[in-house]
Amino acid sequence: MTTSIEQPPAGVPDATAARAADHLWMHFARQGRHPEAPVPVITRGEGAYIWDNRGRIILDGLSGLFVVQVGHGRRVLAEAAAKQAAELAFFPVWGYTTPVQAELAERLADLAPGDLNRVFFTSGGGEAVESAWKAAKQYFKLVGKPQKHKVISRAVAYHGTPHGALAITGLPAMKKDFEPLAPGGFRVPNTNLYRHPEFADDPKAFGLWAADRIEEAILFEGADTVAAVFLEPVQNSGGCLVPPPGYFERVREICDRHDVLLVSDEVICAFGRHGTTFACEKFGYTPDLITCAKGMSSGYGPIGAMIASERVMEPFLRPGVAFPHGYTFGGHPVSAAVSLANLDLMEAEGLNQRVLDNEAALGATLRRLLDLPIVGDVRGDGYFWAVELVKDKATRETFDAAERERLVRGFLPGALFDNGLYCRPDDRGDVVVQIAPPLICGQAEFDEIEQVLRQTLTEAQEVV
Repeated sequence: MTTSIEQPPAGVPDATAARAADHLWMHFARQGRHPEAPVPVITRGEGAYIWDNRGRIILDGLSGLFVVQVGHGRRVLAEAAAKQAAELAFFPVWGYTTPVQAELAERLADLAPGDLNRVFFTSGGGEAVESAWKAAKQYFKLVGKPQKHKVISRAVAYHGTPHGALAITGLPAMKKDFEPLAPGGFRVPNTNLYRHPEFADDPKAFGLWAADRIEEAILFEGADTVAAVFLEPVQNSGGCLVPPPGYFERVREICDRHDVLLVSDEVICAFGRHGTTFACEKFGYTPDLITCAKGMSSGYGPIGAMIASERVMEPFLRPGVAFPHGYTFGGHPVSAAVSLANLDLMEAEGLNQRVLDNEAALGATLRRLLDLPIVGDVRGDGYFWAVELVKDKATRETFDAAERERLVRGFLPGALFDNGLYCRPDDRGDVVVQIAPPLICGQAEFDEIEQVLRQTLTEAQEVV
């Protein structure tokens, strides 16, 4: 639903776009934009919608970046930030605390499964992953197994951009410009069932096969050298790869058998995205460490965390032991206060249950797109879905490099936005469009998402 209000006169450049073009180094973006393709400028948000500088209303089908669980413009969160900033805007957790940092740590420990009771704050998700790897390596040194330092993760999985997190990330193209990276990251197959049609009639067998590849990698590298396995409950990169039945049960068994820590990377999946505070609960496993960020504050303040089990924490509590690691803005008091208010708001509005009640409807609405020749698969869970695009539906053939350039970087981002939907075309694996609306959305927004996708993907068929 795109409407136009107060558009600048034709040929008159927007001042914000011009400033950005001259001075803003944007993230994950090509900087050399042509003047005829100015930087999109987002000016405000309310509920599930955002407005651009031309007055157009666009449905935020990605929650900003899998972040804005409670929607835009929630005054109660802005007020919580202002109140905390007026009282105490900043103090670090470097041997000190503030009331909101201590309260948020206790709140997260109460919400986390099992005995994951100790919270290490960061200012974002990549820092949380970095912290978890460092904690795992030091943990094994403290318990007398200093050779255990390697990490197993999945092909195509994204775990962040710091050098350590990037070494865990399973995307070679994303890493090549920054090599050499921290040593010790190794990859296993992911759980893309669509790309393993031989298991189509037995997804449980596929889950066990994929999990067993993790044990195979641990044994190949040597169990005495592997510290941790990093897995997202539902893998983001590659397009919402849902765990098959039995997968995480087997992974937990494998990690226990070889004394390897299981890290649930929930930077995207936590805080209601799948209808539970932590998605590992929904998929039936208890990890040793959780990494989280994004939805903790619904994006109203930058914050992340690593949450550790009592087992992992025990050697760090010994006399004279320190974890020589931290971040200036980790657990920032304003962000902590906003996070507490955000968790209160999510609880008051029953957003976890709302996701559980509506996830089937969102999936069914998106699966209507399977009648389009360009749509090969629709998959996901909760409010986290992907539409995989193909060149040939019968053979599942994907697009070549030139076609990806035209489709993923040339056509889809602008066309989707112009048609009234902000979401994410992505080809870090095969070509997908990712959908992750705010948790306040319902059937009306689902229908609008499907209608814009249908219009745009129909147009995309002509492009490729």
